[in-house]
Amino acid sequence: MPAAAPIISSVQKLVLYETRARYFLVGSNQAETKYRVLKIDRTESKDLVVIDDRHVYTQQEVRELLGRLDLGNRTKIGQKGSSGLLRAVSAFGIVGFVRFLEGYYIVLITKRRKMADIGGHAVYKIEDTNMIYIPNESVRVSHPDEARYLRIFQNVDLSSNFYFSYSYDLSHSLQYNLTVLRMPLDVLKAETTRTRQECFDIFEDEGLATQDGNCVFGICSEPYRKYVWNGKLLDVVKTAVHRDWLLYVIHGFCGQSKLLIYGRPVYVTLIARRSSKFAGTRFLKRGANCEGDVANEVETEQILYDASVMSFSAGSYSSYVQVRGSVPLYWSQDISTMMPKPPITLDQADPFAHVAALHFDQMLQRFGSPIIILNLVKEREKRKHERILSEELVAAVTYLNQFLPPEHAIVYIPWDMAKYTKSKLCNVLDRLNVIAENVVKKTGFFVNRPDSFCNILRPDEKWNELGGYVVPSGRLQTGVLRTNCVDCLDRTNTAQFMVGKCALAYQLYSLGLIDKPNLLFDTDAVRLFEELYEDHGDTLSLQYGGSQLVHRVKTYRKIAPWTQHSKDIMQTLSRYYSNAFSDADRQDSINLFLGVFQPEEGKSHLWELPTDFYLHQKDTMNLLQTRRSYTFWWTPGVLKYLPLPFDEVTCAENQRKLIVKRFHKFDDEIDIQNDFFRPYELSSFDDIFCLAMTNSMRDFMPKNVPIDPSPFTVRKPDETGKSVLGNKSNRGEETVLQRKTAASAPPPPSEEAVSSSSEDDSGTDKEDEGATSQRSTPVKISDTGDNTKITENVVQPTKDVYGINLSESPSEDDLSIYTRFVQLGQSQQKQEKSSQTFSPKNLGGVINLTPISAFSQDNIYEVQPPKVDRKSIEIFHAHIQASKGIMQPLGKDDIFLYREYIRNRYL
Repeated sequence: MPAAAPIISSVQKLVLYETRARYFLVGSNQAETKYRVLKIDRTESKDLVVIDDRHVYTQQEVRELLGRLDLGNRTKIGQKGSSGLLRAVSAFGIVGFVRFLEGYYIVLITKRRKMADIGGHAVYKIEDTNMIYIPNESVRVSHPDEARYLRIFQNVDLSSNFYFSYSYDLSHSLQYNLTVLRMPLDVLKAETTRTRQECFDIFEDEGLATQDGNCVFGICSEPYRKYVWNGKLLDVVKTAVHRDWLLYVIHGFCGQSKLLIYGRPVYVTLIARRSSKFAGTRFLKRGANCEGDVANEVETEQILYDASVMSFSAGSYSSYVQVRGSVPLYWSQDISTMMPKPPITLDQADPFAHVAALHFDQMLQRFGSPIIILNLVKEREKRKHERILSEELVAAVTYLNQFLPPEHAIVYIPWDMAKYTKSKLCNVLDRLNVIAENVVKKTGFFVNRPDSFCNILRPDEKWNELGGYVVPSGRLQTGVLRTNCVDCLDRTNTAQFMVGKCALAYQLYSLGLIDKPNLLFDTDAVRLFEELYEDHGDTLSLQYGGSQLVHRVKTYRKIAPWTQHSKDIMQTLSRYYSNAFSDADRQDSINLFLGVFQPEEGKSHLWELPTDFYLHQKDTMNLLQTRRSYTFWWTPGVLKYLPLPFDEVTCAENQRKLIVKRFHKFDDEIDIQNDFFRPYELSSFDDIFCLAMTNSMRDFMPKNVPIDPSPFTVRKPDETGKSVLGNKSNRGEETVLQRKTAASAPPPPSEEAVSSSSEDDSGTDKEDEGATSQRSTPVKISDTGDNTKITENVVQPTKDVYGINLSESPSEDDLSIYTRFVQLGQSQQKQEKSSQTFSPKNLGGVINLTPISAFSQDNIYEVQPPKVDRKSIEIFHAHIQASKGIMQPLGKDDIFLYREYIRNRYL
């Protein structure tokens, strides 16, 4: 039974028109075949009046409507003031509505840039926004503090690491989007409860398809509010407008790189979702609040998929999720007297681990079990500092575990990373690799395909020990790793990289791309993945700590150059300066943007508050009517489904979060192919294909040397930072290009962000083509035309690359043809005419091309197609079925032939 399709928002392009009395926001889909109109009243000084008729207009109907509005709002000729309908601004989405002490503002996305592609679903980064005051100047009541609140709000730079998507839910993981949101239709049709029936009847006025043969169910869900940053800005209109107007934005990091495996494109995507609960800056937000939300909580997901198949149903996708966050206790650091390491204090006594219980209850609901804690806080100190947190965390975990079933207990792994880093006898990354192997084996990972046949023929002992949850369609990740140090920045990012590297090996193995679930350092694949994680760590560190990472993976590998130490000092100073002088203003901006503080007349202003403690600790203002149990500290129903996460199981509570709508199978709102390729408009390769994406072959593989093009071949770096191939250090070498990911790359020339770098891009393409031709022709040809030298250069690389010797020397004709080919490839001058070169007279004897047509009759008036035999038709139908995920069973002859191939090739 086919699965439901994700719903694509039909509001992707917006135009704001204004009159003196109203704003008219016209939204359309990409193809501009469906339109919606939002009417915003401008005559109210403080209230927001938004009217959505929920009608779907055609292009002609919208033109007639705007024409009538323009005609009805025109004033007399010569009279001052605006006349008719004015076009104010074009946009790509609504961030939300906000009010301070005067009227409401509307925040629109005016520039966007495509950052990643997940199965045809585009992920965009906000490049620029526009904040427009809604009430007309004639009804505006000015307030002296309005401008200051506006400056504080705009201090949150929306063009810095805010992301959205029209069709892919960024607040949920890929596992959620491919399991809960890809339910089989028989499951959807079987739901006959009142809640499910209400979901089906929500859109009855929008023209449902009546023919069952052409009916497809679209499905979407409510976002996970913890990772939505504009939730408060949209709450004011959430019930008044259609769902397509609501565009949810996440904050964090998004980067994507292309891993080429012998020409097969595999996209590696890294998405970090920063929590909007208890959010803030480094020293001002520590520990947890009364609701179990911790500071600097970030969910990092690495997604791997085969980009040659762009389909959630037929493609191969895999993901792994891990979390970082502050120690879930009531603790803080006093920064009244600023110093590099302020003392750590426990703010409240919590003998029953109430706040830790709330935090781990959230994790059990979202990730299932086991919850694994990797605590990198120092344990041995001359004076107690970080050790205070370790002792309290151990006590909290020990208390909570005595009430959980043993098979679902919280796993606690303490490891003093700072101590082992100073030791000369211990390799930090080797120890982290051991921890990573144990973690990934317990949690497993997500993959939407059953185990490959090659994994059955060549089993690996580690594969049989892998945890998680095995289903007929693949594997599910159950549980999660939670990593923390004191700041959750440098040490945490390196530990997460090592766990991600281990998980990446299992992901590649599960998709049949490598023969063993193991990846080595100094390979193109690992260096590409390391660069992604360093950009990820730098971005999160800037958002929370005010500077980039101080200690990187190379620092812990002890291969960082001496110049890195000076950079580390500068980053430390930058972090100290930010914490001392700018963090307080940034914290006020975050509190205002997220709606933690809402200005009111007669209420203390934000800048007058001595602390924001009471804004985040809500139980200090209101006495709780009910208190959670000290022993049964989890949400009822969670243990019933463990190790599966409660949020992903099929139950009535989760079904209320789903919205199901019936479409025609060719409708724009579910046709991802049509939305991605845009056949209705003139587009370019720069818009559709990510040419600026980091590429393993172009950006990491050394050039000008005869090498193995596999991205899993070890290329040892030398002291100068250059890359050579394994033990063949005497060959040519070249500095490895350290190109940043798409997160820091310049925007490609497109409709979203017009750039003047098109000439530079074309120049880069030419350089890449030249580099490719040089890599493909490494043999040197002497100018003397000595065939003996040519033969030696031809035979030796063949032996190195293929491991065989030619049985006999090439003929003179073959050598002459190859000489000519090499000269053309290297753009050299013609050799002097000799007995071995060719002239135009005898060229026809070498290349003899005879045009052959497969059509018996082929002209401008009539074409007679060739006859296709039955076997070819069967092969074609099998290929079509395979693209839909329906594989043909293998016959005995096929299995026997495949086993013989494996035995001869690998055994």
